[in-house]
Amino acid sequence: MASKQHSTETPDPGSVETDSLTLVEAVRDAMATELARDDDVLVMGEDVGQNGGVFRATQGLYDEFGEDRVIDTPLAESGIVGSAIGMAAYGLKPVAEVQFMGFIYPAFDQIVSHAARLRTRSRGRFTAPMVVRAPYGGGIRAPEHHSESTEAFFVHQPGLKVAVPSTPYDAKGMLISAIRDPDPVLFLEPKLIYRAFRGDVPRDPYEVPLGEAEIRREGSDVTAYAWGAMAHRTEEAAENMADDVDVEVVDLRSLSPLDRETIVDSFEKTGRAVVVHEAPRTGGLAGEITAILQEEALLYQEAPVERITGFDTPFPLYALEDFYLPEPARIEDGIREAVDF
Repeated sequence: MASKQHSTETPDPGSVETDSLTLVEAVRDAMATELARDDDVLVMGEDVGQNGGVFRATQGLYDEFGEDRVIDTPLAESGIVGSAIGMAAYGLKPVAEVQFMGFIYPAFDQIVSHAARLRTRSRGRFTAPMVVRAPYGGGIRAPEHHSESTEAFFVHQPGLKVAVPSTPYDAKGMLISAIRDPDPVLFLEPKLIYRAFRGDVPRDPYEVPLGEAEIRREGSDVTAYAWGAMAHRTEEAAENMADDVDVEVVDLRSLSPLDRETIVDSFEKTGRAVVVHEAPRTGGLAGEITAILQEEALLYQEAPVERITGFDTPFPLYALEDFYLPEPARIEDGIREAVDF
């Protein structure tokens, strides 16, 4: 069935009717919006139906849209994603949930070998308009394989978009954009901040474009790049230092494609940079962002780029979890290293 007409304008929450939602509620709102708008959209995954999902991101959708649109699947990530690829190739728009990012690896081959390559390998005959949703990241005292932050695996793969919201407003608008995108999108949801705060979210449908970063805090002394839950910890660190260091905070939001223009423009203004992510340091996106700055803005650089990251170890269990994740105090130390060089 053809999609109904929709607006791509990004609304100002102060000028439209809004609801106060948590990030996970905004994710649910986006899915409900698109299920109601377009009969080709469906939601699928383990326990997404009657149980409403492990984090209740799909709560109520089964009752509202029925078992043909909200589909409980077996516990088989390769099967979930593989089925979604087949559905997408033949015109549906599946939103497949993987319960935790640490469970996504059995579907890695399906995502990178099939979903991401379908357009090119079929010379445009088929596309994969699908979304794979996965809660990611640490901080909630979860067992092993529940706290991974391995977004760099997927950013490395051409043909696949990777998006990470950090606010309820972005969660709804970016997920709607992902569902409407003609190609596959990996949508990573920072579960540490699923219910950490509320924000004003427009009731009507809207899109937040993929591939555009957002400057969360203007500054002149140093730029801090972050995404997901780390964007909030970076903002907190910036506010703690406001009396003597003016930090600009750039929330990347979209990891593939990266907003290279915003990344470079901010660095050209400040001349110093830190990158904050909870993934392990080696091979993490901080290295790619550093390379972009070296290639495009070297002559503006006043100090080495600091990386404030997780460690090159498996994600630890409870006792060391807070030590592993970048905390505002560790972010502040990294910022001072860049400023005092």
